[in-house]
Amino acid sequence: MVNPHIFRQYDIRGVVGRDIDASVAESIGRSFGTLLRRRSDPGRILRVALGQDNRLSSPELAAGVRAGLTSAGVNVLDVGTVPTPALNFTAAHEHTDGAIQVTGSHNPPEYNGFKLGLGASSLYGKQIQEIYRLASNAEFVSGSGSVRQESVLDLYVDDVATRIGPLSRPLKVVADAGNGAGALVARKLLDGLGLTDARCLFCESDGTFPNHHPDPVVDKNLQHLVEKVRETKADLGVAFDGDADRIGAVDDRGEIVRGDTLLLIYGVDLVERHGPGQKVVFDVKCSQALPDVLTEMGGEAIMSATGHSLIKQRMKDEGALLAGELSGHIMFADNYYGFDDALFAACLLISIVARSPKSLSERLAAFPRFVSTSELRYPATEEAKFGIVTRAVEHFKKRNEVIDVDGARVLFGDGWGLIRASNTEPVLVGRFEARDEARLAEIRETMEGWLRSEGVSPA
Repeated sequence: MVNPHIFRQYDIRGVVGRDIDASVAESIGRSFGTLLRRRSDPGRILRVALGQDNRLSSPELAAGVRAGLTSAGVNVLDVGTVPTPALNFTAAHEHTDGAIQVTGSHNPPEYNGFKLGLGASSLYGKQIQEIYRLASNAEFVSGSGSVRQESVLDLYVDDVATRIGPLSRPLKVVADAGNGAGALVARKLLDGLGLTDARCLFCESDGTFPNHHPDPVVDKNLQHLVEKVRETKADLGVAFDGDADRIGAVDDRGEIVRGDTLLLIYGVDLVERHGPGQKVVFDVKCSQALPDVLTEMGGEAIMSATGHSLIKQRMKDEGALLAGELSGHIMFADNYYGFDDALFAACLLISIVARSPKSLSERLAAFPRFVSTSELRYPATEEAKFGIVTRAVEHFKKRNEVIDVDGARVLFGDGWGLIRASNTEPVLVGRFEARDEARLAEIRETMEGWLRSEGVSPA
């Protein structure tokens, strides 16, 4: 029996051995192949690009997916162990009908899972649930697909390096791959940019992640990078999550640069190069500095619900060249394919710094200054969390402007607070921002006080 709880909003993920094994992987492969076959003209030859991250369980799970796809009559283009962006590059470059990456992303080593794509779009929401329905009912089509193995990493590196082009001036850079799948290409990319003074931390592929967990959103996972940037007086540092589709960064002072600030840097660069009118899609958790700066420059900042699949779809609907979210998922369609790629993002950030006479910290200092919390989590049952958010919207809009694109983003004039329901966990998510620490504490207490009246304990 397939565990329904591994079928999440944006992917399929669980603990290996308990929730996921080779037979589950095969069922998912057969279900995805069945979905493709039912959506396609009879007799049409279908191809799916298949990749895997470097976790110890990934080869066995990839073999299961491969067996499932071929038994559903789908041909497989197997690219082996690669970062997720390299798989997406393959799907775009080869015009495959779909893509599956076996990856646990930023989860602990005992986890693994599957990211699925249809054409140029990610599979999410109801489409993920359709995969579950097909797998749980063993409702499969039959066929006999083929397998072709392909090496794509050199092609991917050449593509990214060529698009970024030579740097305007030499820089000192530190990259932390966290022993994840990005370690397979990080050094080659740095060399491809012509960097002669680059340090690569934990750029040995090791799916047990022996040095620190590869999740750059968590500050403690960036401490090695912070220390090395300060020690070597580097111009900047970059970091990747386990499958290298989320970026983290550190400026020349060793200060952590959040995902929304990175998105703002890319947005400013986009408007500077292409002029006013450029659209940038951002998620509801991002700083107010982002829409303020971009609007002042003549850009158009578009707020979206959180979730990289949702943001990617909104980006396409709006015809935007750039989109991203606080978590470090950033999508580029300006001279790129439109998917989230932390390796491309790192190279572009390095290029932006090289093109400017100012240091990265000096560029950041020009942005409006806000203080904010990290992303906070409040336990709430699946049954209760959405109702609490609905009541939060109704309560706070009596006195404040409330943006309800995804939860309740309550505007206080000199700051804002957010309460939203997580799409993947039994929690409410909060974030708060203001002009100074005192006002931040007031806004947080106002909203957390209301949560307590609903029986929700503060984070």
